[in-house]
Amino acid sequence: MPTYPKDFNISGKIIDVLQNRIFEGTLEVVNGKIQKITPGPTEDTRYILPGFIDAHVHIESSMLVPSEFARLAVVHGTVATVSDPHEIGNVLGLTGVEYMLRNGEKVPFKFYFGAPSCVPATPFETAGAEITPDDIEELFQRNEIKYLAEMMNWPGVLNQDPDVTQKITLAQKFGKQIDGHAPGLRGEQARQYMAAGISTDHECFTAEEALDKLAYGMKILIREGSAARNFEDLIDLLPDYPGRIMFCSDDKHPDNLVEGHINVLVKRALAKGIDLFKVLQAACVNPVQHYDLEVGLLQPGDPADFILVDNLEELNVLKTYIGGFLVAENGRSAIPYTSSEIVNNFKTETKTPAQFCVPAPAGIIQIQVIEAADGQLITGSTQVKPNLKNGVIISDAAQDILKVAVINRYQNTQPAVAFIRNFGLKDGAIASSVAHDSHNIIVVGVEDESICRAVNLIIEAKGGIAAVGQHTEKILPLPVAGIMSDADGYEVAKAYSDIDRFAKELGSTLQSPFMTLSFMALLVIPALKLSDKGLFDGEKFTFTSLFV
Repeated sequence: MPTYPKDFNISGKIIDVLQNRIFEGTLEVVNGKIQKITPGPTEDTRYILPGFIDAHVHIESSMLVPSEFARLAVVHGTVATVSDPHEIGNVLGLTGVEYMLRNGEKVPFKFYFGAPSCVPATPFETAGAEITPDDIEELFQRNEIKYLAEMMNWPGVLNQDPDVTQKITLAQKFGKQIDGHAPGLRGEQARQYMAAGISTDHECFTAEEALDKLAYGMKILIREGSAARNFEDLIDLLPDYPGRIMFCSDDKHPDNLVEGHINVLVKRALAKGIDLFKVLQAACVNPVQHYDLEVGLLQPGDPADFILVDNLEELNVLKTYIGGFLVAENGRSAIPYTSSEIVNNFKTETKTPAQFCVPAPAGIIQIQVIEAADGQLITGSTQVKPNLKNGVIISDAAQDILKVAVINRYQNTQPAVAFIRNFGLKDGAIASSVAHDSHNIIVVGVEDESICRAVNLIIEAKGGIAAVGQHTEKILPLPVAGIMSDADGYEVAKAYSDIDRFAKELGSTLQSPFMTLSFMALLVIPALKLSDKGLFDGEKFTFTSLFV
């Protein structure tokens, strides 16, 4: 890739989102910037518009390092991301954040990272590192750190926890935006949360919740990721609040990223008849203005960050330019694959099937069971009669009640074991070291032998996702922090599709079983979750017993 892009002119139908107009004309690009825009007739029927921005994403959830995420995303017209690196932060602390910054600089893509606000996410789990207020102050002195990443500890905000308050005060001191994360927060509590300085939320599950937060001045991110999908519930807000809505993926697995990105949300919004300029305001303009990003919006003097599409219905991306560089053309990325450094933090030893055994206490009548929900991060909680055999509680595949366990990967401790429903496995087990937010190992399975084998595959690889059946086992290694691959992104996507398909052959009924699995240890999302320390009530924010 040359140090400076070549100067060029390009003509077409220019979509000026800031002025709400479409006109024929020519862009003159010099030294990576739009030097001049000349209106005038052209025979070129292509549309030129600003590139798309993912307003909130954890790059790590793609299982790709930033440079490989960029290779895949530019094909869909994405030119920038607002990225929270708290996944790798939970594994490696500041070292992990530095890794993301360095790796992202290898490619002509605009990554804007935040300072992780909640590492570890809670004191009720074991993480690999801590990011302190002093660390955040150090990060804020870097221009590329644009904001305080999602403040998941909303109780700490409302109760003015000293550590939380110090982080918020630092963000305000440095003039940084503060991202929110408050699923289900309504009314006076939502008002107090926003009044503390929180400016966005991407966790709204209903339009009513979003309207509450909009009323108090927050901006709402419509999320459509691989697990949580809120587009249909929230998109009708866009026509009335075009200046306060943004699009994001939050978490995007590699196979889904190959298929599409923010462009998919744009097409779906247009198909619903929403005004083009309001849709593009959400997809292109609002993130730039809210986070003060150095991303061009097709104005003279702007960086040459834009895309060409064939029409405004299919919105097929023909070319993507970032800083004047042609980074994608006709469905192919122009960013080359480059090898990446391996960093990690993986210390636990292999396990035995006996460690996943759950002895039944005398007189036990019921157990609490986590209820997973397809396409959501929230879970339910139910109570059922346990399935007993020889004095131990075992999975009941016929009733879709399976064993779930979380294994501390930073220390050699006993697994925490509980039960879950709605994964649908009839045989075997699936496991992952992508387990938000501390990224311990999480596993769901039918038999203890399969559960143990899936976990040990991951321990032996020092990170990955695994699936084990009676006669077959598969693993996708994730050697970078135990959550990302260092391989070619398209190859990772193929391998992920293969293991995802195998999980469904084992019986899983979930649209994205590994993505859903990764959130079953996310304690800050109610109602019932599991950490390496035990079963957790996300509504009361305290541990709870498996036995009723």
